Amino acid sequence: QITAIKRPVVVAQDVSTLEQQIVVDLLWSDPAESESDLGVMPNTTRDPQRKRDIYKFGVDRIQKFLKDNTLSYIIRSHECVSEGFERFAGGALITLFSATDYCGTHKNAGSTLVLRKNFQIMPKSIYPVSNPVIPWVVDEKRPATPQRKKQNVTNAR
Repeated sequence: QITAIKRPVVVAQDVSTLEQQIVVDLLWSDPAESESDLGVMPNTTRDPQRKRDIYKFGVDRIQKFLKDNTLSYIIRSHECVSEGFERFAGGALITLFSATDYCGTHKNAGSTLVLRKNFQIMPKSIYPVSNPVIPWVVDEKRPATPQRKKQNVTNAR
């Protein structure tokens, strides 16, 4: 389905076709709050009115996607996480966020990933300074992405 999407991609504000829904799912869906959550559920954090039908997905969906596509990992972004990176689904999904102290309010680290020759993934984090010189300008029309709640799973591997 992904390879069949027409390019360039246009992100629909109001989803009305299957192709539009796939694009929105790829861009805005997030992992579930807990590794015990399975399937697909509404993402009320990103879409409180459910206008765009944005979802969260469980570990079972990650495992199926990886198996169906002969992949080992999913590395995703667009979601602010405290340490700049966060592992989910036993490390099969990694959320990476590179902006430190997002919008001058989140106090989060930013991270990059280093892929070693043996395909081991090593995160490298940068922590925010206590007194930023230039604060972010927040656009009231477009609020900042909310920070993901810290999970009770370890990020260390």
